[in-house]
Amino acid sequence: MLVVGIAGGTGSGKTTVVRKIMENFPRNEVVVISQDSYYRDNKHLPLEERQKINFDHPNSIEFELLVEHLKELKAGKSIEQPIYSYLTCLRSEHVEVIEPKKVTIVEGILIFTNKELRDMFDIKVFVFADADDRLIRVINRDTIERGRDVKTVLERYHKSVKPMHEQFIEPSKVYADLIIPEGGENTVAIDVLTSIIEKNLLTDK
Repeated sequence: MLVVGIAGGTGSGKTTVVRKIMENFPRNEVVVISQDSYYRDNKHLPLEERQKINFDHPNSIEFELLVEHLKELKAGKSIEQPIYSYLTCLRSEHVEVIEPKKVTIVEGILIFTNKELRDMFDIKVFVFADADDRLIRVINRDTIERGRDVKTVLERYHKSVKPMHEQFIEPSKVYADLIIPEGGENTVAIDVLTSIIEKNLLTDK
């Protein structure tokens, strides 16, 4: 199994990069694991307190479970991936069963900050985008998909997103084997990464 880690700041275009890569492969050969599914379950906290959680700090992620699940996939076992809701800031009672594939893509802003997880990646990719472009994408995403108003998004950006990016995410770029500027718009870099994955699939056949 080839394990590809794709990191980058919030709104950098990671999801677009992953989607464009996935378009080039049959669904039965590549699977995507999202770091966001592994936000810690905070059901012991009231909603108001859950909404104040710093989701851009490594402590917000249950890396232990993510590492365990990745090990199980590498061993040829299926996993029950949590389903996390940004609206309630809770894990669902339901899970998503993920079967092992030839290629596993792990995507998330903080995945390079955890050494044990980082060492499991065969290829490490960092998606880079200008801070202003990322902010625009964050505003659009959070207001449309996560039910937040612009004022709340901007307050969170300045309070946690921006400082956490500078403290944890941007420095983790040094671990990348490949840096993709301009996110999903960089077709050359995406083609290079796709070719590497294709070569691995051909080798396994």
